[in-house]
Amino acid sequence: MARAVAEREAGRVTQHIGATEIPIDAIKRICSPLKRSWDDIKVPGLLFIDTPGHHAFASLRKRGSALADIAVLVVDVIEGFQPQTYESLNVLRMLKTPFVVALNKIDRISGWISRNKPFVMNYREQNESAREELDDKVYKIVETLFEEGFSAERYDRIRDFTRNVSIVPLSAKTGEGIPDLLLVLIGLSQRFLEKSLRLHAEGAGEGTILEKKEERGLGTTIDVILYDGKLSVGDAIVVGSTKGEPIVTKVKALLKPEPLREMAMERKFRHIKSVTAAAGVKIVAPMLEDALPGAPLIQIRNAEEEEMAKERIRKEFEAMQIETQPEGVVIKADTMGSLEALAYELHAKKIPISKADVGNISKRDVIDATAVKDEFLRVILGFNVPVNADAKEEAKENDVKIFTNNVIYRLIEDYELWVAAKKEAMLREKFKHLTTPAAVRILAGHIFRQSKPAIFGVEVLAGKIKPGVALMTAEGKDIGKINEIQDKGESIQEATAGMRVAISMKKPIFGRHIHENDILYTNLNAEEVEALRELYDFLTEEERKILDEVLRIKGKGALGFER
Repeated sequence: MARAVAEREAGRVTQHIGATEIPIDAIKRICSPLKRSWDDIKVPGLLFIDTPGHHAFASLRKRGSALADIAVLVVDVIEGFQPQTYESLNVLRMLKTPFVVALNKIDRISGWISRNKPFVMNYREQNESAREELDDKVYKIVETLFEEGFSAERYDRIRDFTRNVSIVPLSAKTGEGIPDLLLVLIGLSQRFLEKSLRLHAEGAGEGTILEKKEERGLGTTIDVILYDGKLSVGDAIVVGSTKGEPIVTKVKALLKPEPLREMAMERKFRHIKSVTAAAGVKIVAPMLEDALPGAPLIQIRNAEEEEMAKERIRKEFEAMQIETQPEGVVIKADTMGSLEALAYELHAKKIPISKADVGNISKRDVIDATAVKDEFLRVILGFNVPVNADAKEEAKENDVKIFTNNVIYRLIEDYELWVAAKKEAMLREKFKHLTTPAAVRILAGHIFRQSKPAIFGVEVLAGKIKPGVALMTAEGKDIGKINEIQDKGESIQEATAGMRVAISMKKPIFGRHIHENDILYTNLNAEEVEALRELYDFLTEEERKILDEVLRIKGKGALGFER
């Protein structure tokens, strides 16, 4: 994500907590081959907020704040749009966030020679086949975006940037295209966001919580993007809480990573006295155990500001609440933003939600899930959160299914596959006990008894027969139920297609109701036909033909089900 930042540390690219700052001097140097004069640019720089693993920017942007002004949607030039790309696109659409497509890994294009320079300059130096292959990849992205409702084009071919999504080919590996991307972002920020990006460097600090973490020796800390004002050690702050009531506390320490160290790789920090927007910072303060990722942080200087901040945060917390129903899945996520993104995808798929909350999956969540009557909804979906040990035990004892994943589409896909498999298993079990369409032919010369009960040999032409199954003639006359089936003198519980067996029936009389070589069919009632409608896919092709014939005989016509 990109945001204009206060001008400082000229010329340095600075790694923050969850963010990377690129001041305008660094951008001027990187983009110098593309732009000579910078007199028209007033934006002091860009702050890239790293979003994988959280959607904290979603919470604020949805309610009108500007934590994320422009998004950079990274797409692999070889792989194209993947399910997680569509997921990100849906979040951007939901939040109405303008975005640029960074078409990455162009160095992997066959025959392409990638150099650390602007894309538009290097493109002219490529051979024709390499350029054609890249153009083909670009137009596939254009076509995909068009299908999703967006007009897009390669950035150097766009005249009106207000109506088209810019596609910037680049290689993060070689650096090719990075100047192009930075220039596009600076241009868009300058043209469309200049007024909204004006910061109050000396005003009260405001930000949003990206993550809450336990740090050894520090206790509970929060990683925050400060998007306005200034924050110092000792300042009083109000932050959003998972319990709804805002937390009032004081900044005990402000921490930033050591220069050139990746936050995900090493946990080494340097203490700072103050921080000015826009920047990422780790805050150490008391009473942060219930801090809510995705919620606001507001600096306060007196009792009046405290009450105003509390009221504002309460209102935002109420706006964050997700629509729930008595019967639905329980969802948990690492931040409020990602919780909203998960809820958005579930609502799109018409999957109801009974409870939505931020934090680990706890025993309480499992107890709440057990109250759901629908076994397909007695489920907990956890996005990017761990499962507490007592929750696992409780879930096992109460037959509650828990799914976790750090990609929303995979989380939902795992749940849907489980539902489909469970439904199929239930249908198969139901199918075992169902009277299915069958046809038998009375064997000539195998009439062992003519009546009370009639005992005769049959060949099963299609389907299967069991004791208790009702039969009818080809004219639709009911002849009662099968009493017993024998094979080589032994009673059996089922005879399938191709078998020759003897059956006994109390009702029919040979010579009056049935005759040698007659074809008999299972006499299905209305309830059995309705059950077969649900289980039609489990029938064989021959059984489907027999079912159509049974309904024709009974004067109801063929079912005409689609396979």
